[in-house]
Amino acid sequence: MQYHSVFRPGLFAGQTIIVTGGGSGLGRCTAHELRSLGARLALIGRTAEKLEQVKRELDAPDTFTFAADLRHEEQVRDAVDGVLAWAGRIDGLVNNAGGQFPARLEDISLNGWNAVVANNMTATFLMSKEVYRRWMRDHGGAIVNVGADWELGMPGMGHNGAARAGQTNFTYTASVEWAHSGVRVNAVLPGFIASSGLDRYPERAHDVLRNVRGRIPLKRHGTESEIAGAIVYLLSEAAAYVTGIALRVDGGLHNNAKSSFYEVPDHDRSRPFNGFPLYRRPKVLD
Repeated sequence: MQYHSVFRPGLFAGQTIIVTGGGSGLGRCTAHELRSLGARLALIGRTAEKLEQVKRELDAPDTFTFAADLRHEEQVRDAVDGVLAWAGRIDGLVNNAGGQFPARLEDISLNGWNAVVANNMTATFLMSKEVYRRWMRDHGGAIVNVGADWELGMPGMGHNGAARAGQTNFTYTASVEWAHSGVRVNAVLPGFIASSGLDRYPERAHDVLRNVRGRIPLKRHGTESEIAGAIVYLLSEAAAYVTGIALRVDGGLHNNAKSSFYEVPDHDRSRPFNGFPLYRRPKVLD
């Protein structure tokens, strides 16, 4: 089943793109779209079995997979070594790997804090730096960091808010420091997306995940394809003059969160885009 992308066929022909967290959710969907557009893919994540499953779905035997914990510098180096030995080049990097859990600040242990910061900020730094130093510094390229909207704080997940703020600030800094090498660095900040990751949240969070659509001006959850499309745009030549941005893909939630005097009427006028034939709606939203 072919991915239905809005981008032209062959857009990434001859290019090698790394997708971290490529074994599930947004990373899996993004991998399918990039492959449909001609990219050679390197999928990196913690679980080899998930990566191999996506490789089989892609029907692309030349896809490279590497199991690594990207919080650890030596494993990041090994992963990039493997990609370069396999492909000889790295044209794009999607830093999608991450993870978090709901908790109040007073209940977060130091280990929990450090784990979320390492998953969502440190891993982005380590992967980006290694890819830059080993290939993009001399050849150019594009990096897209998948984060979250932290600007108004993140009550109930303060460790994730802090990590994502740092990740986005890293994006801004790298976009300036690495511009002279022909490297563009941008971020995509998903809102509430109906992705498989929602099913990993504890039951106490399920009502929030289901009911948040009432606060979203477009009155629905986003799709994995809508995030993948934003990532693909920022990797593509159409974004050749775009660097150092954090693109929110959230159905307008960020802007509505600032309003105390207006309630968006309920409606069904927003039509979702889903180009991924293997997509399955998360169970928690049923």
